[in-house]
Amino acid sequence: MEDRKLLFFDIDGTLLSEKTHTVPQSAKEALKKAKEKGHLIFINTGRPISTIDQEIHDLQPDGYICGCGTYITYHNQVIYHHQLSQERCREIASLIKKYEIDAVLESKDHVYFNANIKNKFVQKIKERYTNNGFNVSTSENPNLSFDKFTIWFDHNIQEFRNNISQDFDIIERSEEMWEIVPKNHSKATGIQTVVDDFHSDLDHCYVFGDSFNDESMLRYVKHSIVMANGVQAMKDIAYFVTKDIEDNGIAYALEKLNLI
Repeated sequence: MEDRKLLFFDIDGTLLSEKTHTVPQSAKEALKKAKEKGHLIFINTGRPISTIDQEIHDLQPDGYICGCGTYITYHNQVIYHHQLSQERCREIASLIKKYEIDAVLESKDHVYFNANIKNKFVQKIKERYTNNGFNVSTSENPNLSFDKFTIWFDHNIQEFRNNISQDFDIIERSEEMWEIVPKNHSKATGIQTVVDDFHSDLDHCYVFGDSFNDESMLRYVKHSIVMANGVQAMKDIAYFVTKDIEDNGIAYALEKLNLI
């Protein structure tokens, strides 16, 4: 179908309000209209599939790009999955403990936390994941296996960085939070995998984001849409800056770009 577009949406701050942890009703209705017009809806997130809110599943997207391109599905069929070796997973867990770093180790089935969490923000994440019924475990689990991870720290961890830089890319979300992804994987590579699978091209793609971990896809695709509540650096590279998530930003963008 010539008019069919591939629409890729970040979750936090883009589809899901970080104030209410819900998807605005206007966004739900707009995505439904987009699907009715034949467009394909993909979630493109740094989260693993194991921590996707039911609010997002209820949107019934056509597919998911999770873990910054490490896990991709279309209509519940896995079309790509990159896993770290269990040996490397154990090495990283050991380094995290050695350098006194708080971490969330993320896989398609589980999320793993330190046995003793120091960072209060990470404690809240664990609490929310547990309350949501996600599979939560500790990094001491003998079956530890994950695809990517996120860390929080308040001290110099250059030695840790030196160890992981050989096989991971680091997205510096803030001075004390890094999202860490296997090399050659990103939200952009996830899009390319989907485009190749559908024999489509990037001109038919539209991406929606708000933050630094969206940068790879926002730069990769011409039609890059950034929320008004997003960081200024991302708005500076956007094709189109839409309204705030709380001000019907998704619906506004889809209407203005003639996608619904």
